[in-house]
Amino acid sequence: MSSRVSTSLDLLRHLRVHDFRAARTFLASFYPGRSLPARVFLFAQWLFGMLWKHLPETSRWASIEHPVSRTPIWLAGADPFENHPFARDPAAKLPAEVEVAVIGAGMAGSAAAYHWSRLAATGTPAGTMAVIEMNSVAGGAAGRNEGLVVMGRYYYYVHHTVSTYLERTRTDLSAAARDRLAHEFADAYAKAAYANAEMIAETIERERIECDYVRKGWVQAANPDALDRLERSTRMARETGFADWVKISAEESFERAGIRVHAPSGFSIGAASWDPAKWVRGLMTIALRSPRVQLFTRTRVASVQDQGERYAIHTNRGTVLARFVINAAESHTPALFPSFHDIIQPMQTQAAWGPSDGGTMKAGVGISGDRAFFGRHAEGVIFGSDATRVPDHEAGRNQPSRFITRFVLTEMKRLFGVETIRVTNEWSGTVSYTPDEYPIVGEMDGKRMYMVGGMAGSGSGVSFNGAHHVVKTILGLDGPDYYPAKYFSALRFRRNASPGS
Repeated sequence: MSSRVSTSLDLLRHLRVHDFRAARTFLASFYPGRSLPARVFLFAQWLFGMLWKHLPETSRWASIEHPVSRTPIWLAGADPFENHPFARDPAAKLPAEVEVAVIGAGMAGSAAAYHWSRLAATGTPAGTMAVIEMNSVAGGAAGRNEGLVVMGRYYYYVHHTVSTYLERTRTDLSAAARDRLAHEFADAYAKAAYANAEMIAETIERERIECDYVRKGWVQAANPDALDRLERSTRMARETGFADWVKISAEESFERAGIRVHAPSGFSIGAASWDPAKWVRGLMTIALRSPRVQLFTRTRVASVQDQGERYAIHTNRGTVLARFVINAAESHTPALFPSFHDIIQPMQTQAAWGPSDGGTMKAGVGISGDRAFFGRHAEGVIFGSDATRVPDHEAGRNQPSRFITRFVLTEMKRLFGVETIRVTNEWSGTVSYTPDEYPIVGEMDGKRMYMVGGMAGSGSGVSFNGAHHVVKTILGLDGPDYYPAKYFSALRFRRNASPGS
């Protein structure tokens, strides 16, 4: 009884508005296809069982430090770019004018800086690029995730989300035409994502970036009630030639990841685990060796004004004029560009880490249950869940739900038999989704402002190749076009346009 009381008090003390938002997400995801009254009834039953039995039981083998650190485990060490360059040179100032201004120094922004520096080093005519970051390098979603290099969303998943959107927006097309268009989108995405994964692997090896990169794949346990979807998705992968996504048995799932399931799982062969902050900081370190790249952290962009031949980027440290802008602000985009409200949708996710025995969980492989994700890191375990929309002004906030943390602990016990864990770090962040859950890579204003965003939690599957595409476009370089505007441009959401139009 005492454990129930203490757990209930802990949950009540940490109860926030987001807990109720997340409850709506859980309601929809747990019971798809059910009527609202049925979902509410089943969720209430589940919630009662959680509060009365399962959550209090976690206190027997899991503890949460008080106070718990809100710093993501990836960012727990010293920040080499803290207040750069002002900490070293208090008299430093923003440049009056540059060729390209990049807003954000996460996965996409640091990748843009890296590609700019490498192309400049080969003799390609290139001006100066300024990367402007309101916090620090990798301080946003890039340093708050589960630590996976994903191949991107598998073909079936992309086809499904685009099809769902087309059903709402392209009633002028027949069902067969919408299906063909969804296949075109999925094909374009998968080609770009596969190339992205190989580019990352090659860059880590060539540049010798120390980021704990291990390529052992990603096991994604399927909901036992949705095995038909797993069968359809792996069959579609075979039929389309994007064979990274396969079905594996429960026995192979345990062998690869240590996850105890009783049904087949999906497996992404080419996925990898890494330290995302080390990757992003590694790219920025290389980029800054070039005199054509500058970085300014703790510098908040307040607004961007189109002045014809130049954009004026107004910040708390002054104004920079730029011929081109690359928006790599991800979930912060609608707060900076209000017209992108409902085009870029901030979604809160969260994670926690703590020293643990880990149970049967294997290291170096991505692991997802049907309700949460897990991974071994250092001497502990990282775990998390959620994907709930938050208001635009709350993008980037760090206020995780304690209920979700405790719920995922129950999942970890069930799937891996973990015996002990002491949660020392608990955090949240925001990723961005688009209405069709398909990324935006390319122009965002029909002129010279570009973006890489809306990656739906698959930033490592899009950002590196996407930033390369944008940099090549600005420089007018030839090469494979992995991001055709027909599919990836933000303009597909403008002027009542629909995907593929």
